[in-house]
Amino acid sequence: MFFLLTLSFALADTGTPPENPDLSAGRSALEARDAATAIKHLEACLYRDPSNQDCRWEMGWAHWLNSDWEHVVAAWKQVDSSREDRDTYLAQARDHLKVQETLAQSAQGAPATFSSSAPEGTTLRIRAVGDMMIGTDFPGGYLPPDGGASSFAKVSDWLQDADLTFGNLEGPLCDTGKTNKCRSDAKPGSCYAFRTPGSYTPHYKAAGFDLLSTANNHAGDFGEVCRRETESRLDQAGIAHSGRPGDVASVEKNGLKVAMIGFHTSRSCHYLNDHKTAAGLVRALTATHDLVIVSFHGGAEGSSRTHVPNSTETFYGENRGHLRKFARVVIDAGADMVLGHGPHVLRGMEIYKGRLIAYSLGNFATYGRFNIRGISGLGVVLDTTMKADGTFVRGKLLPTRQLGRGIPAPDETMEAVHAIRALSDSDFPETGIQVAQDGTFIGR
Repeated sequence: MFFLLTLSFALADTGTPPENPDLSAGRSALEARDAATAIKHLEACLYRDPSNQDCRWEMGWAHWLNSDWEHVVAAWKQVDSSREDRDTYLAQARDHLKVQETLAQSAQGAPATFSSSAPEGTTLRIRAVGDMMIGTDFPGGYLPPDGGASSFAKVSDWLQDADLTFGNLEGPLCDTGKTNKCRSDAKPGSCYAFRTPGSYTPHYKAAGFDLLSTANNHAGDFGEVCRRETESRLDQAGIAHSGRPGDVASVEKNGLKVAMIGFHTSRSCHYLNDHKTAAGLVRALTATHDLVIVSFHGGAEGSSRTHVPNSTETFYGENRGHLRKFARVVIDAGADMVLGHGPHVLRGMEIYKGRLIAYSLGNFATYGRFNIRGISGLGVVLDTTMKADGTFVRGKLLPTRQLGRGIPAPDETMEAVHAIRALSDSDFPETGIQVAQDGTFIGR
């Protein structure tokens, strides 16, 4: 009787019954990242009430913690599609499941070795830049006056003078979608959402870009629909891309088959912090390509983050990766070059096992919404040549600086060159590149 009276008072007070105790316990375990305990309580919840949508939704997140994508998909397929973000996260889980299936098939059917058809002595010349976002219509007032047409006008000669040109595309190229990214209580400067008009896509092709990474914290700013629209627009423009799990760029140049795979510190992309899976993906690509380029978006952000620590980096509580370890893991697995971006400042470079690692190429073309004061406005066009087996041959740093609200231009002061020289010497005294006054560089 006492229980019934207590319950009746609770219902009279709130108008809703109290939350299922197993659901509450499961959510508490999820907050503690204790997947096993969460699964136990959520299974009990579903045993009592198989139709409980909240328990099934949280069960998906419990399996997500274990990277058990088959069970994530199975759980969320039974969740009502009207639940906010269900379709977005279900699509991501399905992408990860496809990656696991691809890795399993590769392990079973991969050839013992890959025989290249490229003539002996063939080389590949890459030019690469860091972060790019050439205007956003959210919020208003951050689009260039000419529709972005002259975004790369001052540096296009540099970008086009290569066999392949790479950059990191911050944010979607899209005219639809919606964003729920930034909470109302977000700290100033901690959250930004970008959406570049789809009509800007040809500007990247005209500038000379062949490969773009979409593995970063802005690719999903306007949801899955904009992410897929971006990929479609890049496909139509003839620009290869990589970022979403399972999305890998594959091109052929100089008779060489070249793969580019982008990683980020989020499960919405190839996941930088899962080194085992990253190595497996690279090994699978080496079975079918002459050269494999790895791109990553990681590291803490800001003008004070120019050094590469030999430890895991965090930013606003988020794990932004152990970048030295990641770069070596993927090269050990067969990668031939690692191109980093994410801190929004330049970082040092090193040669590891004859392969070049650039830890951050800095801000290159970031219109309107980025801090481009001081060192944050410096960028570089990395010019590097490698042999058909991936061995570094030679390189040069072409320094840039953003003018006005974010237009890249050659920088005659060579400040970026001096910065990368100093940072490479400081962070990698045994393996860092040696940079001459004119920007040319070699290994030690």
